[in-house]
Amino acid sequence: MTDTPPVRPVSRRRLITGGALAAGGALAGGAAVAATRSGGNGQRPATDMTPAANVGRLVEPFHGARQAGVATEPQAHASFVAFTLRPGTDRAALGRMLRLLTDDAARLTQGRPALADTEAELGLLPARLTVTFGFGPGLYRAAGVDDRRPASVAELPAFRIDRLQPAWSGGDLLLQICADDAITVVHAQRVLIKDSRPFATVRWVQQGFRRSPGVEPDGHTQRNLFGQLDGTANPRPGTPLDTALWVPDGPAWLRDSTTLVVRRISMNLETWDLLGRTDRELAVGRRLDTGAPLTGTAEHDEPDFAATGPDGLTVIPDFSHLTRAHVTEDRLRILRRPYNYDGVPTAEGHADSGLIFTSYQADIARQYLPIQRRLAERDLLNEWTTPIGSAVFAIPPGCQPGGWVGEQVLG
Repeated sequence: MTDTPPVRPVSRRRLITGGALAAGGALAGGAAVAATRSGGNGQRPATDMTPAANVGRLVEPFHGARQAGVATEPQAHASFVAFTLRPGTDRAALGRMLRLLTDDAARLTQGRPALADTEAELGLLPARLTVTFGFGPGLYRAAGVDDRRPASVAELPAFRIDRLQPAWSGGDLLLQICADDAITVVHAQRVLIKDSRPFATVRWVQQGFRRSPGVEPDGHTQRNLFGQLDGTANPRPGTPLDTALWVPDGPAWLRDSTTLVVRRISMNLETWDLLGRTDRELAVGRRLDTGAPLTGTAEHDEPDFAATGPDGLTVIPDFSHLTRAHVTEDRLRILRRPYNYDGVPTAEGHADSGLIFTSYQADIARQYLPIQRRLAERDLLNEWTTPIGSAVFAIPPGCQPGGWVGEQVLG
């Protein structure tokens, strides 16, 4: 290992002239707010907090036309488990696996142990547990139903700043497991992996976290490990969210579905630490304390990209993350639901930290890719971030009691 090279302070003029720019794309949308049960606009009253003693007993519905864990208020802990199907796992075998996993998920999310649960006591506190199923391109091929795969669910094009590792990329099946309690997540993960063994092997697991319930009033935008408010520009609840997120019509396997991009973004905290506050805010395009755009005073103020300062330069630089990720049309927005990760530091004390960036949208090609291409072209945050994992999944419709997730696709 070599020591991290020193980083010179970044002046505004140097940034404008491109001296500090690197090619590539970063966190597709570091400014967004996840939808909450009260509306997802960050306006919930500061006194509206759930007593800690009640957190473990809270339940999110499992059954319905749409899967939970997408527009659900993000929970504190998450595990993303990707599987590779075993050879010979065909359409019939997939049906058996998904029936079994659906039954497990339906029970655990309601605070009931799964069948033959060897640690049944761990399944009694759901803590808002959700289990969301995602289908990768390989699942559709294995089932012989590739004509039912949403067209945009395909491997993403290569971006110049990508340094993708197989350990964090791809997958035939994804289980997104989220809850407000880490033990609940770990137990559900264990049950679901055990029951998947005859059909699939674990390809990768990514575990992440956000602030726990009660630490801040409900509805506050969370921060990533750069200290930024990470979630301000998500589509508003109601029609704007529905327009951006869910497929409204079409055949049964497509209606009420959505798509998911999972990107693992490594953050270089050692070099980020060397930046001054002004340089950090210019890179992001927002104030670190409030999340307000540099032309505003409050987090949800509309940015003024044409405003200039005394030096004649735009107040919000063209290379800022806010500028590159900005979208105005509701139908082109994405729903960001990210989680932080923090691994074991090196012997020298350098952090292994970053973001599990998740983007939900009705169509990856129409909504996600244009944003990511702009970020890849000129987002200054690329200086301190590196995508090291990438995967795409269709999120099929939900199911009703007695049904199973994926029955519309495989039926």
